[in-house]
Amino acid sequence: MHIRHALTSAAAAASVIALGFVAAAPAQAAEYSSALKIKGVQYDAPGRDSNKCSGGNTKDEYLTIKNYSRTSTVNLKGYVVKDAVGNKFTFAASHNLQPGDYIKLRGARGTDSDAKNVVYRQNCNFIWNNDKDTIYLYKPTGARADVHSYTKKTNDRDGNGYITYHG
Repeated sequence: MHIRHALTSAAAAASVIALGFVAAAPAQAAEYSSALKIKGVQYDAPGRDSNKCSGGNTKDEYLTIKNYSRTSTVNLKGYVVKDAVGNKFTFAASHNLQPGDYIKLRGARGTDSDAKNVVYRQNCNFIWNNDKDTIYLYKPTGARADVHSYTKKTNDRDGNGYITYHG
């Protein structure tokens, strides 16, 4: 949401500048200052939901996080992903994302692989709701790196259970 102010005359604009008033941009207009952002989410795993560790489909629910920097490598260690009710995952190991690289944070148990761009939550429960949820990404400092809310009806028009946020 952008907030805009219109001045009705050049004189009013000059007065504002002369008095030293500067309008600050709202925080949401600038986005969060993080190279890492949520690229997309497969919030509804294909098929019937089954959170069994053996034979379930929680591995098919994933969050894609991308390094949008053109020059900096970012280590995911210490980053936190949370949902609206506080379920969270903390990247405990080092995973270096080169500029333009991404990683898929999957449900279920598995072997993390930088070569295959995958980290497993080591938890067979689903984290994202199939109807609506909010996804938070926090830096190791606790500062918010990115956030997105979705509803199936509004954000997933093709009904495939996947939503793209940043291209």
